[in-house]
Amino acid sequence: MRRALLALLAPAALSAQTDWPVYGGDPGAMKYSALADLNPGNVGRLTKLWEWSTGEAPMAQWKTRPGLFQATPLMIGDTLFLPTSYNQVAALNAATGREYWRFDPRAYEAGQAPNGTGFVHRGVASWSDGKTRRIFLNSRWRLIALDAATGRPIPSFGAGGEVDLAGDLVWQVNRRRYTNTSPPVVWGNLVIVGNGVADKFAYKNDPPGDIQAFDARTGKRIWKWSPIPQGGDGSETWENESWRFTGHTNVWAPFSVDVARGLVYLPVSTPSNDWYGGARKGDNLFAESLVCLDARTGEKLWHFQTVHHGLWDYDLPTAPVLGRVTQPGGPVDFVAMPTKMGMLFVFDRVTGTPLWPVEERPVPASDVLGERAAPTQPFPTKPAPYARQGFSATDVVDFTPALKELATRTVTSYRTGPLFTPPSLQGTVASPGLIGGSGWGGGAYDPETGIIYLKATNQPALLKLVTPPPSDSLDAAYALDFTASLDLNAKLLSSPDDPQRAAASLPISKPPYGTLTAIDLATGDHRWQVPLGDSPEIRNHPLLKGVALPPLGVAGAPGAIVTKGGLLFATGGGSALIALDKATGKVLWQAPLGAIGYANPMTYRTRAGQQVVVIATGGGAAPAKLQAFSLPR
Repeated sequence: MRRALLALLAPAALSAQTDWPVYGGDPGAMKYSALADLNPGNVGRLTKLWEWSTGEAPMAQWKTRPGLFQATPLMIGDTLFLPTSYNQVAALNAATGREYWRFDPRAYEAGQAPNGTGFVHRGVASWSDGKTRRIFLNSRWRLIALDAATGRPIPSFGAGGEVDLAGDLVWQVNRRRYTNTSPPVVWGNLVIVGNGVADKFAYKNDPPGDIQAFDARTGKRIWKWSPIPQGGDGSETWENESWRFTGHTNVWAPFSVDVARGLVYLPVSTPSNDWYGGARKGDNLFAESLVCLDARTGEKLWHFQTVHHGLWDYDLPTAPVLGRVTQPGGPVDFVAMPTKMGMLFVFDRVTGTPLWPVEERPVPASDVLGERAAPTQPFPTKPAPYARQGFSATDVVDFTPALKELATRTVTSYRTGPLFTPPSLQGTVASPGLIGGSGWGGGAYDPETGIIYLKATNQPALLKLVTPPPSDSLDAAYALDFTASLDLNAKLLSSPDDPQRAAASLPISKPPYGTLTAIDLATGDHRWQVPLGDSPEIRNHPLLKGVALPPLGVAGAPGAIVTKGGLLFATGGGSALIALDKATGKVLWQAPLGAIGYANPMTYRTRAGQQVVVIATGGGAAPAKLQAFSLPR
């Protein structure tokens, strides 16, 4: 078995044209495949090729439950490598789904992960010296190096095959509150990694977002960079030296790498407290910024802050997309940053110069005692927004007059307004909500046409602040009322004694709840936008029986992939895998998955010449499966 697998992994056999060697398809996260075996003429004949189950379930002994299955596998040689919903790593035969090996880091022994996603993990990374190959998993606070042929830890890497990611940060942290959901990136002989942390944590010196680079052979740390400046450049944007104790400002989303230039691009998240910044007045660099580092040294080369003094949990949620496009002045190597706000910022990726002007526009002030919201926020003049921004009474659901009246009555009790209306004690209806706009699924870029494809969610959130009781995880003047906020995060509320309480399972806003947008990066213009997916729980709701509904789309973070064959594949966060014509957005084929496909798909060609499309489904309370589709032989 080992000899056969080593042969499959031989570097000479690898081809970027047939494989999917990096989480985003390539280091620049284009999510593009040069395969054209599947095309608009034959995609309607796709059928299930195989499926593989993780077999994971809740563990009473450890009081844990698996996360949603959101993995996008790597395909190298003829082997798939992927993490499971308990942070295990599996190697599968790409043609049959047969399991070669599985490694269990026993992450569950530390108890349930306290972040909102639990044990969710979306990918692994691969490194080779030309002779052997390693697979890297960042599980909670550990970076683990595995032999790709056997799945066994590499003893010479760190201590027994792993390094402690939380052992030498800017301050000491509780390891159980330090986690990871996105894969590391590899540049040369370096493995570069960020981290995640629960948004609900808000106390002094909670886990920070140090970016760390390790030697892929030995595990020795080569450099570290802090998104919260520890004195010096940017620290003046943290008043009263709040940089000394403010945590988060981490990079939980995937990175991107310009391999030739040795540049790594970081989508940085929100500081703690995510919704109240009275203890961290100022713009708070380099939070919610796109940051370009020298991959060799960790030196910051340039940055652009997309949100000043973040109060909305508008983390940069996904990998920046690196590509080349021809504009009137000639070809440009760009970096495009999708955002939760539904705005796409596009820059020259070497200099950080925006390809289209960005304007600072006035935004509403905060009415919360002690808060000082930024007076302006940056808005790109192109492309136009691709998600619904701001919320008013005209945005409420209007499927029936009764529902419209109920939704209008609900909304009038809260603060509403344009994008960047701050959280409030009254409760602010914010749109986009906590998952965007864009989510971690990000964009897909076609280098032949210059078109980028962006999934968006149109789902408001209620940002209602309360005075919390102090605890070891919450020490703040105000915190988000998660119960109220999650209820309105796409759910229509009524008073407790309202006989129409059944309407509480319907959205408060109009559809579409999920869209896919094609944007031409040569001009910055939208080519098309279509609803993506469907929402059967809405369409089949008892209160809507007999009501003719428009296309609904589906809310969700997963994005699309694009192929040379003229296709897009996506679920959008729904329970069907969908193939669309990339020129028009027309649905050409879809297959029910039997569970939510809450992952990005990927595609590859087997050694037998079959193009295969793979999607992870289920997890959590549903069986987690990897499902593969191809044309019948």
